[in-house]
Amino acid sequence: MSRIILSLVGILFLSCCVSMAIAEEQYVKYKDPTQPLGARIKNLMSQMTLAEKIGQMIQIDRINVTADTMKNNFIGSLLSAGGSVPEINASAEEWVNMINEFQRGALSSRLGIPMIYGIDAVHGHNNVYKATIFPHNVGLGVTRNPDLVKRIGAATALEVRATGIQYAFAPCIAVCRDPRWGRCYESYSEDYKIVRSMTELVSGLQGEIPADARKAVPYLGGKTKVAACAKHFVGDGGTINGINENNTVVSWHELLEIHMPAYVDAIRKGVSTVMVSYSSINGQKMHSNRGLVTDFLKGTLRFRGFVISDWQGIDRLTYPRHANYTYSIEMGINAGIDMVMVPYDHNEFSTILTNLVNMKVVPMSRIDDAVKRILRVKFTMGLFENPYADLSLADKIGCKEHRELAREAVRKSLVLLKNGNSSDQAMLPLPKKAPKILVAGTHANNLGYQCGGWTLTWQGASGNNYTEGTTILDAIKATVDPSTEVTYNENPNADFLKSNDFSYAIVVVGEYPYAETFGDSRNLTIPEPGPSTITNVCGAVKCVVVVISGRPVVIEPYVSSINALVAAWLPGSEGQGVADVLFGDYGFTGKLARTWFKSVDQLPMNVGDSHYDPLFPFGFGLETKHVSTN
Repeated sequence: MSRIILSLVGILFLSCCVSMAIAEEQYVKYKDPTQPLGARIKNLMSQMTLAEKIGQMIQIDRINVTADTMKNNFIGSLLSAGGSVPEINASAEEWVNMINEFQRGALSSRLGIPMIYGIDAVHGHNNVYKATIFPHNVGLGVTRNPDLVKRIGAATALEVRATGIQYAFAPCIAVCRDPRWGRCYESYSEDYKIVRSMTELVSGLQGEIPADARKAVPYLGGKTKVAACAKHFVGDGGTINGINENNTVVSWHELLEIHMPAYVDAIRKGVSTVMVSYSSINGQKMHSNRGLVTDFLKGTLRFRGFVISDWQGIDRLTYPRHANYTYSIEMGINAGIDMVMVPYDHNEFSTILTNLVNMKVVPMSRIDDAVKRILRVKFTMGLFENPYADLSLADKIGCKEHRELAREAVRKSLVLLKNGNSSDQAMLPLPKKAPKILVAGTHANNLGYQCGGWTLTWQGASGNNYTEGTTILDAIKATVDPSTEVTYNENPNADFLKSNDFSYAIVVVGEYPYAETFGDSRNLTIPEPGPSTITNVCGAVKCVVVVISGRPVVIEPYVSSINALVAAWLPGSEGQGVADVLFGDYGFTGKLARTWFKSVDQLPMNVGDSHYDPLFPFGFGLETKHVSTN
């Protein structure tokens, strides 16, 4: 009997040892959320091969990827470029299903490292059908309201998360010093102080960093928040003649005083990533600028998130692009870029970088620095614990609350530049009750035009069928008294104007949508038939002109014939905000965050310049009061 008991004890002991061994084998330190962040990163990196590390440094556009690509190449990140969507008019469910399929591929790799998915949510979740489209930054700077921008960030984060995406390439904190630049509408102001204040968007997107948190370390406040990206580092708003991707000639003092302060603030607020600019500083392309990317951003500013390239950014280090890709990769990675947008051919990139590391041209320490930073962001985001998306936030896309917020932003972003010929002849606010009014102009009934670039597609669109929202024409119709007859004629001729007895006219004209280099302009004129419409209508009828544009444009020749002039910038999907202020339900409060020039020959011209002689100066904006009845 004693032998039997001893045998049973032995079996139990062996069984216990086997169970403990299995449990120990199944325990993975880097997957344990109770472990310190540094310990998790160190444990995971100790198990990674060079191929797995380089895979984490790659970001590919979704159109070139399958779940097997994610698994077999250990890909760290995907993105949707402007217009890169799972389906036309895709629903939240279609977005979530697509992203979860890619995530399954990433998690099925040897170490199961989750991927991070990025998108250009630069004025709301602007790639997604039915999402709320907020005013572009050029209008938000006018509000001088950081709290409003923070609330917009929080709303945007909810809509981005609703589609399963965890990473937004925003905010753009460029200081646009020349409106000829095609990206000027992505900038809040020519004044760095306004741009600094608007870094509150980071807190809206990521959550408010706790008071006791370490500074310059990435922060994310839960599953309703997204990782943010401060861009484009650095000086992109100061290029010569406002030419996109061009050279910024600047002293070290001026760089630190004008273009750098917003990055300091964004980093203090825990921004997760920083995107490098296509442009150059004093002849050196930023994608190869080790002194600014590694020594200053990572060293002096102690930024602990990861640095990401722009779309094919390292390809642009040579001319023609991609001419010497090995050189480009060497220069870009050694400069300090951690994650590289290689939207099309990731195999070429990984093969070349592997060879450069094996030849010790790119040190292994540089690869480890990049991967450590990427993993730090992923762990901070909670991706290892919650890698998959769900539909719990689907009803947030374009919800009433967010549209009301966008409408508020539109109201506060409008700038009244002229209101009659003297104080006792003010035209605005307009009476809601009038026998017959005219609405004219190319932009009055075009949702695509009032949203601008980076809306559903990269360059924006024309028409009212791409997403949901309220055109300015429909807003006017909804605001005036039911007895008021509203006539819409996009470009009325003289005979039409003479044959109708209009009480007043609202003319809505401006720029057509554009993005990046396609928006570079040497003349900054409103395209025809805009000027003709202003001339014809305002010459025959008392008129208010509403300008839809991404920047100040040539308006001086027409001002004398206009009774009231409003800068509405690129207001987005909620055109009702324009009518709210035109008709006095709310007063005009916006103040120019950009100098409005008389002639393009004056450019560049910013407040404080010795040759400052504007049509409307920085900070200008007439005000009106709310009127309870009309």
